[in-house]
Order: sequence, then C-alpha cells, then structure tokens
Amino acid sequence: MTEATIAHDLPAGERSRLQRRWYWYDWANSAYVTTTATVLISPYLTAVAKEAACPGLAEGAQCSTNLSVLGLPISPGSLAPYTITVATILSAITLIFVGAIADRSPRPTRLLGGFAWAGSIAAASMFFVQGTNWQLGVLLIIIANICLGASLVVYDSLLVRIAGPDERDRVSSRGWAFGYLGGGILLALNLVLLSAYDSLGLTRGQAVRVSLLSAGVWWAVFTLIPYLGLRSLHGTRAKPVDVRAGVVGGSLRQLADTFREMRHYPNTLLFLVAYLFFNDGIQTVISSASLYGQEELGFGESQLITTVLLVQFVAFGGALLFGRLAARLGAKRVILGGLVLWTVVVIIAFFMPEQQFGLWLVLGVGIGIVLGGTQALARSLFSQLIPRGREGEFFSLYQAMERGTSWFGALIFGLVYQLAGSYRLSIIALVLFFVVGGVLLARCDIREGIRQAGNPMPSVV
Repeated sequence: MTEATIAHDLPAGERSRLQRRWYWYDWANSAYVTTTATVLISPYLTAVAKEAACPGLAEGAQCSTNLSVLGLPISPGSLAPYTITVATILSAITLIFVGAIADRSPRPTRLLGGFAWAGSIAAASMFFVQGTNWQLGVLLIIIANICLGASLVVYDSLLVRIAGPDERDRVSSRGWAFGYLGGGILLALNLVLLSAYDSLGLTRGQAVRVSLLSAGVWWAVFTLIPYLGLRSLHGTRAKPVDVRAGVVGGSLRQLADTFREMRHYPNTLLFLVAYLFFNDGIQTVISSASLYGQEELGFGESQLITTVLLVQFVAFGGALLFGRLAARLGAKRVILGGLVLWTVVVIIAFFMPEQQFGLWLVLGVGIGIVLGGTQALARSLFSQLIPRGREGEFFSLYQAMERGTSWFGALIFGLVYQLAGSYRLSIIALVLFFVVGGVLLARCDIREGIRQAGNPMPSVV
C-alpha cells in the first residue's frame, strides 16, 4: 500500500525541482487552448461547414442551407458553438470520474501523459479537417476538449504533492504565467504564418491547418517534460479501495462518498460556488470580448488579434504579480481585489466610445493583469481546502462544475442582447457574476475551511 507523495515530506531542493517540471504542462496545453480553442478552430470549422452546406458560397455571404446532425437541422454558423457546448457537457460528466481514479492511480503522471497525448493527437489530427469534412472536426474537438479537462484534473491535483501550504500561491501563479507565455509565443508564430501564407506558397486554409497541427505537436512534445520529471510522485492510497470492485468500481464508490461528505466541508463548498460565479464572469468576458469589440466598437480582425496577443503577454506578468501579492496579503484578499478590478474593466467597456483603439488596448492590459492572477490563486486557494488524499476527486468537481456552468454567462450575454438589442447592456450584465462571486467569497472562512479539511495552516491566509 503506497502513501501519496506529499510536499512536506520532500527536501526543499527536491520540491523546487519538481515544481519546475510541473510548470511545463501549463506551457504545453496552453498552445492548444490559445491557438486552436480560442482563435482558430471555430471560424475554420464554420467555413468547412458552410462549404459542405453551400458549395462555392462567396466569402462573407450567408448560407441558408442547414446541415443534418443526427437528423437535426443545424445552421453551419451554429455548428462550432454547438460542438463546444456538447464537448463541455460531456467533459463535465467525464471529469467527475477522472479525479477518483487519479487519486488511486499509483503513478498519476501516467494518467496525465495518457490524457495529454490522446488530446494532442486529436488536436494535431485537425490538420486533416478540410473540404467538407466537418464531421471529423466535430469529433476531434470533442475528444481534445475532454482529454484536456481530464489531464488538468490530474495536473491540478499534483499541486499538493509538489508545494507546501506557503508555496502554492507562488507555484500556481508561476504555472499560469508560464502557460500564458507559451500560448502567446506559439500564437504569435502562427499569426505570422497566417499573415504571410501567400509568400510561402500556401492557401489560407492550409496555413490554418498547419497552425492547428503545430498546437497539437507543441502540446505533445512539451508534455514529455512533466511526464518524465514527475515520475517519482505517487498517488494516494490513504483511503483503501475495495479491491473486489477494482480501481474504477472503487473510485465510483469513493466518489459517492465525496458528494455525501461535502456537507462536512461547508467552506470548501462555499468557495466552490463563489468560484463558479466569478469564473463564469471571467470566461464570458474573454469569450465575448472579440464580438463586443467588432460589433459594438467597430474594430477589425487585425486589431482584435493584436489585443489577444497583448492580453496573453500581459497575463504572464499579471499572474506573477498576483502570486507575490498573495504571499503578503493572502490569496483571498488578492482575489477579492481582482474581482473589483474585473468589475471596473466591465464598467469601462460599457462606457467606451467606438473606434477608440488606444483605450481598448488599455482595457486589454487591465484584463491581462487580472486574468491569470485570479484564476491561478483560485486554484491554489482551493487546494488548501481539500482533505488529504482526496485531491483528484475535489479537483474533478472543480473542473467539472466549471465546465458544467460555464455556459450560463454566455446565455445571459446572449439573452440580454436578444431582449435589449445592445451588446453594451449584455457586457454590463456580467457585473452580476463578479459581485455575487465576490460576496460569496467574502463570506467564506478560509481558516476554518483549512481546519475542517485537516490541513496545515499557511503563514498568510
């Protein structure tokens, strides 16, 4: 029976070495998140779907013919968001089981590598989506997104193995910062390719496909560093699993226990609910920013791409800054301050005049500063509230519930626009998510939550 590797059992030098290896998975998967999921795959899949439904359609023209998906008529323009919605729902269901299995795997890095490489193969295979083959694109997006979420459950749960209570804010923030830097670098390289494809003898479609391939290869290659560097980490057997049930059956039983026992950790549950609100606001602002900038403020594609790159690289510094502030003030206070800044950003966006690109870039700097920091500190703070030996299970709930509710902000954004006909009113409605999340977080007693989980108390809370 193997006990889990826990950070305080390791010498400081060994923890530092493991932490440096751990950062690289943020670097690895962010290439897919930024280049593929955020920028390229939705418009490219839409173009492929339009070609299938309306062959020879002029660029920018509307396609009035629907695709048939499982017998349902689907507009080509709706295929990408519907695919992402299905992938999100399936991911939320799948991740609930992944954490329980991860906690009982003797070598959790094998699970990390397995999920990461399965996802990266699907991501790289998007190179073969062309012509009218939208079905392959839909399948690969679903596989890649599920595998990404599963790998992140294992990755997040390893934070407890490699960092002590006083180190986690710094380590989590550096991981997020490293991810923004890596994702930004590959995105910049791919945008150069997309700008100069003519001189390279490529079509724009071929340039997009090469960029999709590069994100999958980047994800796969850089996963080797944490996979090989974290091999010494052991999973937990702190709570025995019924061997007659097997790993999966025993994990499902333990998962049921987790849901029943959540009532014994009220502050952990309260933090999780607060996170769902403010993270939904963050995700909706990010996903809707380009639409708001294009439709409401009149910015062009190149201006919006410039903004995405700016946010990526500023977020690198923002995550590091928030990590340092948390070491002095505590993660909860810094997150609450970040939510105030998020609210200010949204209010400024509401009042912003059209075609003021300089002010828009200033707003992008503000988003970059708070973006990585709030998410990184939420991860590290949640890790303090998890009972020992249950990290994978609780982080699976963290990831699964995030995905299970991440559609709500987008729904509110869309409903407000449909009812009021204004993206300005849609964007200001998102203030509600930051306010509710902040109020719930303010009511969360972090010290009591750490005691309830039976964890050592950090020097700064």
